[in-house]
Amino acid sequence: MPKTASPFARKREAPSPLKTAKRSTSSSKVSRAQQTATDDKLDDTGLVPSLAPRGIPQDVNTLVRHTHANMWTDIPEQAAGMGSERIGEVLRFRRTLPRIVSVAHLHALSASSTGTERELARLISQGAVRKVIVPGRGKGGAAVGEGIVLAEDWKASVRESGSVEDDIKDKYLALMDANPGSSIAPTSELSNDDVRALVQAGYLISTSALSSSMNDFFARPGASSLSTLSQSGFKAATGTLAAVGGTGAVHESGGGGSTLATSSNRPAPGAKFQHNMQTMRFSLPSTGAYLKLLTSARLHLLALLKQLSPRHKEATVEMLREKWDGNIPNDASSRAKRGRGDWAGVLPGKTKKWKEFWGLDFQWILEECVGSGLVELFETGSVGLAVRAS
Repeated sequence: MPKTASPFARKREAPSPLKTAKRSTSSSKVSRAQQTATDDKLDDTGLVPSLAPRGIPQDVNTLVRHTHANMWTDIPEQAAGMGSERIGEVLRFRRTLPRIVSVAHLHALSASSTGTERELARLISQGAVRKVIVPGRGKGGAAVGEGIVLAEDWKASVRESGSVEDDIKDKYLALMDANPGSSIAPTSELSNDDVRALVQAGYLISTSALSSSMNDFFARPGASSLSTLSQSGFKAATGTLAAVGGTGAVHESGGGGSTLATSSNRPAPGAKFQHNMQTMRFSLPSTGAYLKLLTSARLHLLALLKQLSPRHKEATVEMLREKWDGNIPNDASSRAKRGRGDWAGVLPGKTKKWKEFWGLDFQWILEECVGSGLVELFETGSVGLAVRAS
């Protein structure tokens, strides 16, 4: 007898497209997780010894000019993602930043570090180059250390300053010429008002402002303040004043020491500050902004390397460049789409490169990190140059 279909039979449901999409999404997440866990190491066929630019002379003056000329990315003419006020702010920040080049950056561009050091020492002794020493910024290989400024750029900054009178500018420039190879100078030829004006403008600072004790600011509490007292017992006889740090122990450990003043050395009420025997340190305005930009950009590049390769902390230069630029393709078709207004992705002005680093160029910060020893470049043989955290 032929079978008849039951009217109460359960109908088989068709697969839901939502469930299928969910399964595909979960499987893609698993595959990406597997790729991240694998984190294959790139082939290393040899380190790149230098980033010396081709066709550029190797003298210090030319390398410094080259570094300044390639520090910033040009602001996009169309679809920049920034209003006129923000563009003006970026341009003002770039213009006011001091023209300092770290010695590490100079070595990264130099084909011969020894030859560069010799020329640098000669130029500093002649006064053509001024050295900027910055202790206490960063730790280990990330420390800023030393920077240099061409003397003509330093003097141009002084002449263009609107916060210092012309006669004070002349005295300051004469003070620079009288102390060509030194970062400090006596201020006996300057009046109190002159020193005050130069300090407020940022061209002079106290010699104690950049003392070597700044390296201990991030040490454990009490480590730097007790260093003087802990060493005194080994250098002085027991029972003497020197064994407990001497008369200046409180000052050297960071205290005020006003209670140690006696009637013979306490300043008289209403006495004016005398700077005739004082020495001051040469400085440039907005140096703090430069150091903040430099240290934060270095750390960000290392963080991007860790994102791309959590295990080996390495990536190809092109991949790292794309991450630094905010994953914005910069090919001709992408630029044409942004120009027509068809671009649906993130505009350049909304990326971290422009919001926090003012359009700092990738190649510039890569050279900075290579020179400071934070990263190293190597050849892969198949995918071009690659970067690896040291």
